[in-house]
Amino acid sequence: METKSFKLPGLNHQITIEPNPARITVSVAARTIADTRNALTLREAGHEAVQYIPRKDVDMTLLERTDHQTYCPYKGDCSYYSILLGGERSVNAVWTYEAPYEAVAAIKDHVAFYPDRVDAIEEQIAG
Repeated sequence: METKSFKLPGLNHQITIEPNPARITVSVAARTIADTRNALTLREAGHEAVQYIPRKDVDMTLLERTDHQTYCPYKGDCSYYSILLGGERSVNAVWTYEAPYEAVAAIKDHVAFYPDRVDAIEEQIAG
């Protein structure tokens, strides 16, 4: 059995997680599947910023868990969902770290969406 490597974020690979005060909505096939004012913005070295949305603000009835899994040495085991309304384009479009490592524990009970597998991820700044 292969041992998974574990890495802590640091100077060589920074990860920050901050509350996002904006309203974030995600839509597919003219349906809003996520709507929150409680997103967390995760910024990781070498990657675009990602909005992690609390599961309670996602219509989980429109998602179907898949067998696809990946592993990140900084965040842990990652599980995936497909969006039923999105067809082939939305297979494995949603990911989640159900038991993230302590350094990124804030993203537990949150999901994130691949922007190219949904119609829109909109950020509306209040004001």
